[in-house]
Amino acid sequence: MDRRSFIKHASIGGLGAAAASALAAPAIAQTNPKVTWRLTSSFPKSLDTIYGGAEVLSKYVSEATDGNFQIQVFAAGEIVPGLQAADAAAAGTVEACHTVAYYYWGKDPTWALGAAVPFALNARGMNAWHYHGGGIDLFNEFLGSQGLVGYPGGNTGVQMGGWFRKEIKTVADMKGLKMRVGGFAGKVMERLGVVPQQLAGGDIYPALEKGTIDAAEWVGPYDDEKLGFYKVAPYYYYPGWWEGGPTVHAMFNKAAFDGLPKAYQSLLRTACQATDANMLQKYDYLNPSAIKRLVAAGAKLSPFSPEILSACFDESNKVYAEMEASNAPFKKIWESIKAFRAEYFLNAQIAEYNYDTFMMIQQRNGKI
Repeated sequence: MDRRSFIKHASIGGLGAAAASALAAPAIAQTNPKVTWRLTSSFPKSLDTIYGGAEVLSKYVSEATDGNFQIQVFAAGEIVPGLQAADAAAAGTVEACHTVAYYYWGKDPTWALGAAVPFALNARGMNAWHYHGGGIDLFNEFLGSQGLVGYPGGNTGVQMGGWFRKEIKTVADMKGLKMRVGGFAGKVMERLGVVPQQLAGGDIYPALEKGTIDAAEWVGPYDDEKLGFYKVAPYYYYPGWWEGGPTVHAMFNKAAFDGLPKAYQSLLRTACQATDANMLQKYDYLNPSAIKRLVAAGAKLSPFSPEILSACFDESNKVYAEMEASNAPFKKIWESIKAFRAEYFLNAQIAEYNYDTFMMIQQRNGKI
């Protein structure tokens, strides 16, 4: 190739590269516009698992967009109190929140169905219903009427039944008990004589310490240990029959979500699902060592008696019947959960249950 021909072809190549570069920059900018949102959590920073879910979500979104979509996370109380997180997102005070939907039971019992209700599904069952049983769409149909869009953004697994200042052996022992337990569970327990109290996580310990309340449920061993409940209420009961698999939600202001590019909407859905899985995995890893430390520190671990569980189950079914008769949105979602629950526990008692039971026997026999 002679010198003139080389310069001609090199110039064309250079112009082509420059043109490609010029075209690429606006395309990237258009795909990943600069967006900055604020997210308020219902949880204190001290709980690296459940509060940390919002930080994980923010990290995933930022990394996937080269930092162009930023979600700033604020702990409970920094913008609004923890139990007002969804209200703030719906009002547009913030664009997003990370919360548990049953906190808003008082506005409409339907809220609780997206998270957990008594004697419903465990974590795997809830996720199956959400992602493959139409649960996300059903719950978003309800959330849309509240000005929100929501996606599962965490799960704790089946929770503990709570910390009590005295032993609870019978239904009679529950009468007059002031307990931090909200939503649907509080309504059920109220029928058995409990006086339910709704308190944010950071307010529970001082209330137990002062005797303002007699008992409190929170999450499970790892988080409960961090909050120090064993120091003031040593009796630790299980299971938390009202939270077999509580879903933590990332909720977004509907107008803000609808205004995002479709790629960002898709990214949020994907990041929420990854956050959902990550939280449950983290709890599964951390809880075993935490329960051993709690028992070593003096926690008195006990199951709820069959009498208490049966009474709570029967009362729960009565409340469900009342809700179905008076609340059409509640009935629509609950019927979907209820139908899947019958199938789920039919299947769960076959291979899964028998494998787990065998392995637990081996563990108790010191073989593993």
